[in-house]
Amino acid sequence: MLIECAWSAIRQKDHYLRAKYYSLVKRMGKKKALAAVAHKILIACYHVLKHKVPYKDLGADYLRQNKEEQLVNHYLKKLGKMGYQAQLKPIQEAG
Repeated sequence: MLIECAWSAIRQKDHYLRAKYYSLVKRMGKKKALAAVAHKILIACYHVLKHKVPYKDLGADYLRQNKEEQLVNHYLKKLGKMGYQAQLKPIQEAG
């Protein structure tokens, strides 16, 4: 039943589970990625029932934003180990 729910979830546009599926399918194949999404659904159901809170979707771009933060922190640590200190500021967009 969870696999059927996972099939349905990955067909929803702009959804966290769809983004998670496509990020996993590159590494582990379609069937295992689908099982991993089913597991994510099971975990979400557990937390919704345990804490009695509504389900809140993280959004399709959650994984991308998280990955960007991890990369920035990784390279800042590397620079620190090399003896440099860096200050970051976002580039101002023209407009």
